[in-house]
Amino acid sequence: METKDILKFCDHTLLAQSATWEDIKALIDDGMKYETASVCIPPSYVAQAKEYSGGRLPVCTVIGFPNGYNTTAVKAFETSDALDNGADEIDMVVNIGWVKDKKWEDIEEEIRVLKDICDDHILKVIIETCMLTEEEKVKLCEIVTLAGADYIKTSTGFGGGGATLDDVKLMVKNVGEGVKVKASGGISGLEDAAEFLRIGAQRLGTSKVVKAAKAAEEK
Repeated sequence: METKDILKFCDHTLLAQSATWEDIKALIDDGMKYETASVCIPPSYVAQAKEYSGGRLPVCTVIGFPNGYNTTAVKAFETSDALDNGADEIDMVVNIGWVKDKKWEDIEEEIRVLKDICDDHILKVIIETCMLTEEEKVKLCEIVTLAGADYIKTSTGFGGGGATLDDVKLMVKNVGEGVKVKASGGISGLEDAAEFLRIGAQRLGTSKVVKAAKAAEEK
């Protein structure tokens, strides 16, 4: 798979707490140059990013990030605010405590609430696979499907672990029709990214693919 084809599946991401507007602008410039699927940035920069990019690149942001334990009402407000500021895509974090408590109906309802707010905007649901059992991962594939989200996503990148090939294979096998899988966190470069796509991921959360493309240009 050629680099340009891999880039089309990448949410070019910068979610570090120390990220400045200059950092975000550079991310957007790269995203536009390399035609990534989107840029994924902190909510506080969405309005500026949307104005700066002029609609040339989808802007994605995160909700309930990175811990997921905000109330549903807070996540709903965050989502509405992000969309009002121009976000095109939303990546929400599930409540991991609720997963451990097996509060499946509450998790499903929360996702439904946010998807209703998103309407035709893409909603991705981050389940933080590194904290879950295989049974919990499979159950969340079912819940995310029932709730009508567009993607299930492996990781925040802040939970102590990222995407693994085994987790992505499991998720691809267990999601329902219409739900796609996003691999995020720990994708090491072009070969790694291509392998995640080969096994069925349809979006990648990473900054390393663009870095690899830049490095190749400099040779």
